[in-house]
Amino acid sequence: MSGKIFIDTNIFVYTQSSVEIKKRNISTGIIENYDCHASTQVLSEVSNVLTKKLNMPVQEVKQIISAINENCTISIIDYETVQKALDLKERYGYSYYDSLILAAAIESGCQKIFSEDMNNRQIIANTLEIANPFK
Repeated sequence: MSGKIFIDTNIFVYTQSSVEIKKRNISTGIIENYDCHASTQVLSEVSNVLTKKLNMPVQEVKQIISAINENCTISIIDYETVQKALDLKERYGYSYYDSLILAAAIESGCQKIFSEDMNNRQIIANTLEIANPFK
């Protein structure tokens, strides 16, 4: 297993795609080959996308969330995470929710976050590299 990484919402969503086969395979490979970390926010966002956009039944989404929980370390968003996110938002200009994901990744001790939605190869707080696995 390779290094400790944080996974953004879209990576988990692509594991369920029947259209984006290449992205599904890459996303599945990431989860299988890394020490994966995510946050309660990511679990909430995945649940929302799968139920709303992909119209998946709730029971199926619950199974997917359980699988994520079994394969990843999940951090809980707390007061300190929110404060750190606000600092990151101010410094880097990301949305609050993206900043909250970055804050959780830093607090988890990850040196890399896989995300399709942020600036590829950007270094955050001198410790966290954003990587778009699809580039």
